[in-house]
Amino acid sequence: MRVALYARYSSDQQRAASIEDQFRLCREHAAREDWEIAGTYQDAGISGASQILRPGIQKLVRDAQCGLFQLVLAEALDRISRDQADIATLYKHLKFAGVPIVTLAEGAISELHVGLKGTMNALFLGDLAMRTRRGLRGRVELGKSGGGLCYGYRVVRRLGERGEQVKGDREIDTAQAEVVRRIYREFAAGISPRAIAKKLNDQGISGPAGKLWNDTTIRGHVRRGTGIINNELYVGRLMWNRQRYVKDPATGKRVSRLNPESEWIVTDVPELRIVGDELWQAVKARQSEIADRLVNLTEAAQAHHQRNRLNSARRPKSLLSGLVFCGCCEGPYSLRSVDRFACSSHTSNGSCPNKRTIARSELEQRVLAGLKNRMMAPEAAAVAMRAYAEETNRLNRERRANADGWNAELVKVEKQIRSIIEAIKAGMFHVSMKAEMDALEARKADLTNQLAAAPQDKPDLLPSISSLYARKVAQLTEALNHPDDRPQAAAALRSLIEKIVLTPGAKRGEIDATLYGELGTILNWTKRQVVGPANKNTPGAGLTGVSLSMVAGTGFEPVTFRL
Repeated sequence: MRVALYARYSSDQQRAASIEDQFRLCREHAAREDWEIAGTYQDAGISGASQILRPGIQKLVRDAQCGLFQLVLAEALDRISRDQADIATLYKHLKFAGVPIVTLAEGAISELHVGLKGTMNALFLGDLAMRTRRGLRGRVELGKSGGGLCYGYRVVRRLGERGEQVKGDREIDTAQAEVVRRIYREFAAGISPRAIAKKLNDQGISGPAGKLWNDTTIRGHVRRGTGIINNELYVGRLMWNRQRYVKDPATGKRVSRLNPESEWIVTDVPELRIVGDELWQAVKARQSEIADRLVNLTEAAQAHHQRNRLNSARRPKSLLSGLVFCGCCEGPYSLRSVDRFACSSHTSNGSCPNKRTIARSELEQRVLAGLKNRMMAPEAAAVAMRAYAEETNRLNRERRANADGWNAELVKVEKQIRSIIEAIKAGMFHVSMKAEMDALEARKADLTNQLAAAPQDKPDLLPSISSLYARKVAQLTEALNHPDDRPQAAAALRSLIEKIVLTPGAKRGEIDATLYGELGTILNWTKRQVVGPANKNTPGAGLTGVSLSMVAGTGFEPVTFRL
């Protein structure tokens, strides 16, 4: 029996050694059962409230589907996930792959465990959140920190009357407070947040958490109270419960939501005041002026789009957001004004010298051309097929070796069973013969089940891979031009790209682009059998079910080329 071990620790344990403790207990159990450990999977410092973004659990599911192990072993079900829906989804995926879950706390996991434990874990999370919020509110109403440390302050460490450590106290950091007042004065004087950030970085003044300053750190969000110039703690008002966070079930990421003003908790803390009323009001007045200008610009832009509704309707969404990076600072390239990609570090705080920009449409055309003309080249397909064949042959040898051993043992067991039956027919019987027969029959059933469940050999080569890939890329390119098929085609395109790096070229205004991909991903995307729309001549036909896996098989090497 080949088993996979899974372990996780999160902020409720605060101890990285917990993962090794979980693995140690699982290894001891596997040794007692004479199980072979096929691999270990872990997620460190990640909450159990969602498994969507956990790389360890995702790799576990993918490897289970590939038949790399026959059972998943963990310390307890809540170490896998505390989210009821996630537990049910994981259970269904593993059950479909023929891989059961066993935990040291609950034993073999069934639908009953999934339902009851999932409900209990969901109730635990809800109760924990309620008790945590109640405790934080009590601290805030006493004028103490509700979590986190704002720039301009430092933690006060002291002991209470009974010798316990008092938490939540802070005091003004004189040096940082002067930087805060400087930011307020310069912003009120008409200097932009980007220019302020650049000056601070040029002078070697560290920002919050020791990071570089950028424009968003300073301007933040007015309604949410984020950013240096919106933090009311600087005028002696401690704000709490201004916003809440909810988990997006599609991505597992936390999304902020603004709470009604009636739910805000406000406590006066005049001893923590850094900025005077006059300076605060001057900053608010300039923010109002900026907001009015933005409203006028927005109305003008809306009127312009009304006059150009046809062009606006045809304007496609960005396909490459989140995949484009700067070759100078390794930071992200993001869409800026007039639909152009620009280095975020350069535009936000001037910390990167790369000021080259590129039109979104031009970059998308170069990427599509590179995918079509380079990744579908015969040599790329040949490398992918060779690696696939080598890995397939290795797995086939393992399957054959296991099956040969099981068949040989099955023949031996059946021969022993026949010998006992013949002895009984001849009139010989002992009580010990019954126990021996039961053990042999159980072993025969076990071997029969293992042989029946053993996956069949896969073909060593995919001779039509090049033509299949060429056809799919052509369908993908065509589908990107049709609004109805564009979202699905965009997802397929993004699955083929690891990242795109942009660096300044040798000539003025020139920008070089390098695409990083994964042949394993491309092969997996190409060989996956999919079922498209009924009409195969329609754009996007055959794209339904395209795999978005980014995991490369053994032997696959990354592919890189200039665009």
